[in-house]
Amino acid sequence: MKSKERVARQEQANEGRGVTRQQFLARGASFALAAVVTGSGLTVLSGCGGNGGGSGGSASGPLTFWQFYGPGGQVKSQSKWFEDTVKAWNKENKTQVKLQYVSNKEYINGSKLQTAFSSGQGPDIFLISPGDFLRYYNGGVLEDLSQYMSKEAQNDFYPSVMATRTVDGKIYGLPMEVEPMAMYYSVKAFEKAGLSESDIPRSWEQLLEVAGKLKTKKMFGVEFETNPGYYQNFTWYPFMWQGGADAVTADGKKSDFNSKGAIQALKLWQDAVKMGVAPRTVQGTGGGDIVANLGSGYCAIQNCGIWGVAALREGAPKFKYGVFRLPIPPGGTYRTILGGWAFVANAKGKNPEEAAKFCVWALGSMSQDSIRRGVDWIAKAKSDIAPRKSVLKQATREGAYSSGPMKVFKEDIFPGGRGEPRYTPEVYKAVSDALQACQLSGADPKQQAEQAAQQINAFLKGYSGAKMV
Repeated sequence: MKSKERVARQEQANEGRGVTRQQFLARGASFALAAVVTGSGLTVLSGCGGNGGGSGGSASGPLTFWQFYGPGGQVKSQSKWFEDTVKAWNKENKTQVKLQYVSNKEYINGSKLQTAFSSGQGPDIFLISPGDFLRYYNGGVLEDLSQYMSKEAQNDFYPSVMATRTVDGKIYGLPMEVEPMAMYYSVKAFEKAGLSESDIPRSWEQLLEVAGKLKTKKMFGVEFETNPGYYQNFTWYPFMWQGGADAVTADGKKSDFNSKGAIQALKLWQDAVKMGVAPRTVQGTGGGDIVANLGSGYCAIQNCGIWGVAALREGAPKFKYGVFRLPIPPGGTYRTILGGWAFVANAKGKNPEEAAKFCVWALGSMSQDSIRRGVDWIAKAKSDIAPRKSVLKQATREGAYSSGPMKVFKEDIFPGGRGEPRYTPEVYKAVSDALQACQLSGADPKQQAEQAAQQINAFLKGYSGAKMV
């Protein structure tokens, strides 16, 4: 581990250096597992890294950084942020980093990343969400980043944000963002239906009632994700949490999926489709593509994350909308879910130490340059809440949350957030099967919840990886 003096020197050296979220989170739609599952249920990656350390790389070549932003990504401001970050690092360091753009379809909806690691050609640096953390941590792929960070920098990240990126006090991923979920609504649709802000639903019952009033021959009243995958699970979890249920209990020993909270959440999404107020299929890249769905008039209310603010700003600048908290069930407690991607380093790549140093330099240093980089990402390239205290303070000072939807997100929606849970693919699959069966096939929520709980419990009996949180 580096000494305090060495960390200080690295910090000093760093001083002075000068897309839309729904597409990112829609990963794992097919739940293709390139990983190997042992008899105990532990997900293991074979040949993680190898001499190549990334597609087209050599032991002496640049570190490869796989991501779905740039160069040449769909959102210019986000692609430029990545390009500028790598350019600044390369200017000051002997070990070079090369961006490798992987399309959303291949990186998130496909299995390109898992396949690369299984063949020993995983990238040196890449992005993962909490949803895929255990796949790579349990497979021994992730480098400990905390050994290259000062204590001050480690403490600058919010504990709740880092809970799903930390194991035994060691940090294995540095988040770029925090992205809470909410409900967006079309002002025009509300006005046409004779509704106003006073009609914004606060309960599940009101949500379905208002959705019925908003529905027309060409527009659905409300929309939830219908495509199976990690993103759909992600968007559904807070509805389950509001009723006090969970896929895996806090001690990680069993499932609470067969309790009332999960059953009623399954029924809500089923009822929305059964009543005809929610669609069976969604537009664009999925249920989080706010421009293709809410912005186009396909639906009047859409369940989407804070990234929608930036997406509408770029894709539908004249569209008038509002945001509000996720409604709650009778006797429930308000909850939302906090998503976000993180930089990670391949522990078995060409140069794990330099890959880790890059991640820390980019997002986990106390240098003004690193803080500025964080502000530019969450307030300019995108629309997010900051994962770091210093970054949130600076962004707030600069007015990022002073008005409009961003103010609502920070002050009203974000405070009830809980981080996206880190589960193994087996747990995700059990939840997804139950949700799909209820939402689109009319299956009995109670039976599906019980079946999923049994599957999860059977898996947990033999599980021996890092704790699910």
